[in-house]
Amino acid sequence: MTGRRARYVWRHHDFRWLATGQGLSWLGDAFLPVALAVGVLGHGGRAADLGIVLATGMAARLVCMLAGGVWADRLPPQRIMVAADLVRLLASVGLAVQFARGSWSVWSVAALMAVAMAAGAFFLPAFTSLKPNLVPEAERQRANGTLTMLQTGAQLAGPAAAGVLVGLWGAPVGFAINAASFVVSAVCVTRVRVAPERAARAGFVRELRGGLDAITSRPWLRAGILGATAYHLANGVVLVLVPVVALRELGGAHAVGLVESAAGLGGLLGGAVGVRIRVRRPLVTAWTVLVVLPVGLLTYVWPGVLWAVLAGTAAGFCGLMLMDVLWETVVQAQVSRHELARVASWDALASWVMIPLGNALAGPLIVHLGTRTTMTACAVWMALAALTPLLTHETWRMTTRRPADTEARATTRAPA
Repeated sequence: MTGRRARYVWRHHDFRWLATGQGLSWLGDAFLPVALAVGVLGHGGRAADLGIVLATGMAARLVCMLAGGVWADRLPPQRIMVAADLVRLLASVGLAVQFARGSWSVWSVAALMAVAMAAGAFFLPAFTSLKPNLVPEAERQRANGTLTMLQTGAQLAGPAAAGVLVGLWGAPVGFAINAASFVVSAVCVTRVRVAPERAARAGFVRELRGGLDAITSRPWLRAGILGATAYHLANGVVLVLVPVVALRELGGAHAVGLVESAAGLGGLLGGAVGVRIRVRRPLVTAWTVLVVLPVGLLTYVWPGVLWAVLAGTAAGFCGLMLMDVLWETVVQAQVSRHELARVASWDALASWVMIPLGNALAGPLIVHLGTRTTMTACAVWMALAALTPLLTHETWRMTTRRPADTEARATTRAPA
């Protein structure tokens, strides 16, 4: 039954093209971190050099995220997505050429990564604003679940393929595959025919503030984003803790790989459940199942054995991906189309800003509290953060049906 539901959305022309392009693009994205690590560390670079490159890319993404949201609500999203893909294509080709020639430097690689990540900051809000237009309203949750399965599947299979191919032929091959995936993505996006309504221009700052107003005026949305922001602070610590514990206490590098595989498997399952499940109170379900992930983290503390950690990880990521499908479907229904990209950019910024901060806090916390106490504290923090949106009355009333007044506001504010 789930398979038929997932296949059902593929009959839509626009969804079929976008999902195909993004599925292959997500697969290509998995080659970038592997190629980058092999390229820098395998060509005389240090771990600190790799850190500079990654930090520069993240900083560029954060700086450009809000601007990407504004422009994605101004222009046809396909135009922005194609432009972003072409910029990322050129950046990946530049990285491949540098490492193939052996003429790379830390700052030239960091500059290209900054360009690629900045382009990605424009791509994501445009992609978010385009998605609800691909299928009828009744099928949006199925479409979101299907896209989640594609993305998670790519994240599961991509690193394994990247490890083999980059290991055999070197970093330039990884960058070349990443570049080719952007060509595929751009071509597929040009085949999407839907023409979403865009916001009327009112000045950059005013439009930017309009996205924030769209969040603050909706208590359920404001509570959800604030809860996610607090959640990702501890998540940033956990992202450092998990490989440390896996390497030191669960069996080494192969344990890290198994944990990543369990996360991918859980994500696939969560997307599959998202395709099928229908609930009366989607946000209540979403925030409740998110608690499964921090509960699963406690398996690192007790019983602290690999099989339990793998089971807890799979269950946790199943809850995380199901939450993502339900949340995104509600946002698509309740937020006006011409505000959706700006809301998505503010949401992403609030989350991503906290993860590097959590990464930075991980070291001192481990030194002063130890890994087990730190993991326990983070799990409790994440569980409480996931439940805080339930304190808002509107969270209990939200549905995946689009209210009539939302469409009316979109029609009056945004010219066709």
